[in-house]
Amino acid sequence: MPCREEFPLFEEQLATLGPTDGLQLLGVLYKDDPASAQAFIDETGATWPSVPDADGSIAAAYRTVAPPQTYFIDKDGILQGIQIGEVRPEDFETQYAKIAP
Repeated sequence: MPCREEFPLFEEQLATLGPTDGLQLLGVLYKDDPASAQAFIDETGATWPSVPDADGSIAAAYRTVAPPQTYFIDKDGILQGIQIGEVRPEDFETQYAKIAP
């Protein structure tokens, strides 16, 4: 499951870049069973907020085609990059360079 695979990377980058560069993460629960999603959050100890998207309105606004998708939004709220599929370390590095302070 891609979410499980990329979780450690997000956790590591948040711990590293959050305090120095202000990196913030937000999970959007799209096409996820709410109970299963909460169990995953509890199991992994995710420290970032997650919001439900039961009606798909967030996914529609961001034109989600295939979860997981990761959006890289700069400090001014401008979308600078989209990663479709699992984010690997080299993907994160490339996408984060677009929004890094």
